[in-house]
Amino acid sequence: MNKSDSVHKFWRKFSQENPDVNADEPYQIWYFGNTPEMAHELAELVLQGRKTATGSLAEVNKLKPETAPIDDGYSVFTDYEGNPQGVVQTTEIRHISFMEVDAQFAFDESEGDQTLEYWRKVHWLYFTKEAAELNVEFNEKSLVACERFKLIYPKTEE
Repeated sequence: MNKSDSVHKFWRKFSQENPDVNADEPYQIWYFGNTPEMAHELAELVLQGRKTATGSLAEVNKLKPETAPIDDGYSVFTDYEGNPQGVVQTTEIRHISFMEVDAQFAFDESEGDQTLEYWRKVHWLYFTKEAAELNVEFNEKSLVACERFKLIYPKTEE
């Protein structure tokens, strides 16, 4: 995804309001999911302060390093069309097999009913489709990058 003018302006405004972050600090740009609806729904959960984690396939991250999670890295997340929605900072990345993802991580992803069963069902479908599209292997032993993040802009009401 190219850094559009609106994302640049959003980042500059964020860095002006957060003097601890240099405007020249590197950052990533990406959206949640793989459809406009999913990108919107998941961005809303982040903006509400409910979604504090996301998962991605480690093999896909190797193919797409520009969106792979980075320890302590900043990301501008957008809607599907690339309009900036907020800034998150990665606080933790754990690489574990699909079947080792636990109930707390599923809850923190905040999707559906927030259960591990729901997480496994929807992520199995999502990762299977993504892996097939990119010609990578996916099974229950495949490594998932379990990323935790904090929303730092815009700030939520505390």
